[in-house]
Amino acid sequence: QVHMRESGGGLVQAGDSLRLSCAASGFTFSDYAMGWFRQAPGKEREFVASINWRGDNTYYADLVKGRSTISRDNTKNTVYFQMNRLTPEDTAVYYCAVGHGVFAGGSPHEYNYWGQGTQVTVSP
Repeated sequence: QVHMRESGGGLVQAGDSLRLSCAASGFTFSDYAMGWFRQAPGKEREFVASINWRGDNTYYADLVKGRSTISRDNTKNTVYFQMNRLTPEDTAVYYCAVGHGVFAGGSPHEYNYWGQGTQVTVSP
């Protein structure tokens, strides 16, 4: 049974940094790409970043490019997402997801398992 648990969210101030974690189980973690998405109130879920199975290829949405880093530790079955210079526009529930294969891009259709999400709230 696939299970993912996100953590690391919380209330922070604008300009702060945050690192989210997603611990996965129930599948061979190192065989699959992983991604992060977010959903703000009243908005659709949007892609944030993805990383391939080995962790040597990453892809970012423009809205976080240059101030964020996605990484993974296949020995710990965990994917991370570091965000810097946070703004109130980053306020959302952040979800991790398992890709269909070794690579995954920005479409939700490329992912087939999702975590429950972790809330990130950025105050002005």
